[in-house]
Amino acid sequence: MSNRRRAHALIFAGSIIFAFLLQLTPLPLALAAFKPYWLALVMIYWAIEAPHRVGLGFAFLIGLAGDLLIGQVLGEQALRLVVLVFIVLRFRSRLRFFPIGQQSLAVLALLLNDRMVVMMIRGFAGDPMPPLDFWVAPVVGMLAWPFVFLLLDDLRARIRAKST
Repeated sequence: MSNRRRAHALIFAGSIIFAFLLQLTPLPLALAAFKPYWLALVMIYWAIEAPHRVGLGFAFLIGLAGDLLIGQVLGEQALRLVVLVFIVLRFRSRLRFFPIGQQSLAVLALLLNDRMVVMMIRGFAGDPMPPLDFWVAPVVGMLAWPFVFLLLDDLRARIRAKST
């Protein structure tokens, strides 16, 4: 494996591990509703930029790992990420060429769809309707998207620049 491929694999794995760590980071109760779904943001990025690395099976396995780490119902995050990655892969050719502002709006739509999937899963489990602050995290995710995208894109560009 060349140094460039190794560096790309390291960035890929490191970004997913970092997203897991951010997801596990505790926040005060007053700020808990503002925590975006970091794993989804990273998976969206990789599904757009490197679809050969992120498929539905990979999304399912990462979701299962997330369920085990966070302690949710086994399969909840797996289903959420499979739905999310499926939509991103389906519309990848359009999303990839959107300006960052339009990409942020598309990410908002994806994260709102994710919240609908969560409501369906929890509704089938018999949980009550979530409070209104349940809908804040997708907006925060939309606002975080440009930073996530530009950070990961910059890391990939630095690797390309070093290898040439």
